[in-house]
Amino acid sequence: MYQNSERFLTAFNRIEKKLRAIINNGRNIGFSKMVHMLKNRNAIVGRYSDDLLEFAELRNAIVHNKVDMAHVIAEPHESTVKRVERIEKELLQPRIVSPKFIKEVISFQHDEPLTNLLALIHEKKISKFPVYDHQEFKGLISQRAITFWLAGNMYAANKMPMEVTAGEVLEYETNDNYRFIAKNTSVLEAIDIFKKQFGRGNRLEALLITESGKETEPLIGIITNLDIIGLRQPN
Repeated sequence: MYQNSERFLTAFNRIEKKLRAIINNGRNIGFSKMVHMLKNRNAIVGRYSDDLLEFAELRNAIVHNKVDMAHVIAEPHESTVKRVERIEKELLQPRIVSPKFIKEVISFQHDEPLTNLLALIHEKKISKFPVYDHQEFKGLISQRAITFWLAGNMYAANKMPMEVTAGEVLEYETNDNYRFIAKNTSVLEAIDIFKKQFGRGNRLEALLITESGKETEPLIGIITNLDIIGLRQPN
């Protein structure tokens, strides 16, 4: 008869256990305090912090207003139960960027000609180009930097595209236009990285995916700013 409250408390308790595991020393910390501690550190907690705080109040109402084991005064609505269960799933089994964004990433050496990049734009509609000096990552070229180079050089007859290297074009790029992330990064965290940087006035072009998020590791995937726009965020 009181299935909703049982389902709600089951999901809530699992969420609480997960928050304690994230904090790693949260045995004596209340649920609401854990939410406040984690909302700026964990993208999923941050995304649902208001809901989680409301759930804490409802949990208290259910637990403290029980007449006995068989009678619950504060019985949650079905929509509330479904929402806490969705958030529980997102927190315990988050969608991660792998395998959705794991793909071959075409990169260039810094001494390759600009014409190679232009050919790839034409043939494959690719617009983000990681640049390396042998195995050392040097930066990420976007169409923006290529456009700036063309505007500043080609029409001034300084250099033609076949005469300039990727490394030279990289000088026209914003240095802080990328981040490296691990393949097990959650989708919400990836979205959050773009949002936070945009809020600070920094427009990221892409997130570059490696095994553990280190730029010294081989690239195994990429998420562009356009990919983020197309991602569906759970309600």
